[in-house]
Parts: sequence; structure tokens; C-alpha cells
Amino acid sequence: MKVNIRADSVEIEGYVNAIERDSKPLWSRMGQFIERICKGAFKKALQRNDDVKILLNHNPNKELGSTKQGNLELTEDNIGLHARAVISDPDIIRKARNNELVGWSFGFYDRSVIKRVIDGMLHRAVEDLDLDEVSILDNTKTPAYDGTLIMARDADSGGAMQFRAEPFIDEVTTNIEETPAEEKREDPQETQPKQHNEVVEKIIDYSVHEKFIKENKEEN
Repeated sequence: MKVNIRADSVEIEGYVNAIERDSKPLWSRMGQFIERICKGAFKKALQRNDDVKILLNHNPNKELGSTKQGNLELTEDNIGLHARAVISDPDIIRKARNNELVGWSFGFYDRSVIKRVIDGMLHRAVEDLDLDEVSILDNTKTPAYDGTLIMARDADSGGAMQFRAEPFIDEVTTNIEETPAEEKREDPQETQPKQHNEVVEKIIDYSVHEKFIKENKEEN
């Protein structure tokens, strides 16, 4: 996930979820399972829904925009569901500056799922889904996703929304665009403002989440 911080907005870009790749073991009320989002599932979902919301931590009271509002772009490519959002919410800008944004997640409903048991483990191949929202996660959600990367409600009920996140936490980087101090002083002889900005690149230090990062680098 890449974060570009400006004076009045934050641009966040990255992959919400990968396609055609088995997840780590996830949990539902029915037990453990492994899941794969099939190629084309997100594409079909986006064709049906032109108003996918972007939230903070799946909180419906913290809506940050939507595809219809124009500040969220969602596409499926050969890697997965790619997102680009430009957010002007002051709380998100503050969290970005404080290195508190850690990744993406999404909320969906099953439409077509093929289930089979392999070596005693349930495998779910999601061929079609209804995409309700994508969420930016902050560091308050880290414990909830540790190890399982899931917040699932009745995963086998077919009627409840499910939530998934991806283990991209150790790939978060940020750029901070700020006007240099010497350019902020008013010059009465200058009739036109300066137009260029200084871009400072910084790698977020997530060493405090070392255990979380290490576990999520393990592939099944």
C-alpha cells in the first residue's frame, strides 16, 4: 500500500485482495477453511455495483467516499482488486502522518462458491460475489487480523457480510508533500506563488508489529 500525503488530502493506492491464490487458514463459526477468490469475481461485482463505498475499519459511520462520488477507483487486473483513493478526511490525514494506516480489507456477500474438502480442510473457491465496501485499516485493527486476517460473521450462512484482509502490512510506504519553509514566507515583490513542492519519502517503521509481519509472510 502506497500513501501519498498532501496538505489537504491523502492518496492511498494498493491491492485490496489477490485473485487465484489460496488464503491462509481462516475461521468461521463452522471451523477453519481456506479461500480463493477466482479470476473475474471482482470484475463482475464492479459491473453490478457502481457505488462501492470506502470506509475506515468497516465502520459504516466512517464513510470516506465511494466509486460514485469519484474519489475511489477500483479495478481487477491479473494480480487482484486494485484500489486508488483520494481522501480529504482530517482523521485519515492525521493517521497517515502518524504512520497508523496498515492495509486494506473488503466486505462482501457470497453469490457463487464451490466448496470441497482437501486433506480434511474445507476449501472455498469464490467464483462470484457482491462487493459492498472496501476499508482502510488502521493499527487498531492489527490484533483482530493477527494470524487469520479475517473478521467473519457466519461464513457459511450465505446471508451475512464477510470481511477479508490481505497480508500487505510490511509493504506500506508513504510520501509527504510539503511546501519548504522558505517558500511559505510572503514576498511582497512576488506576484505569483511558487508551484513546486518538495517530496520527502519515508518508510513506515512497523517494527512494533514484527510478530504480525513475520506470520503473514508465511505462505501456505
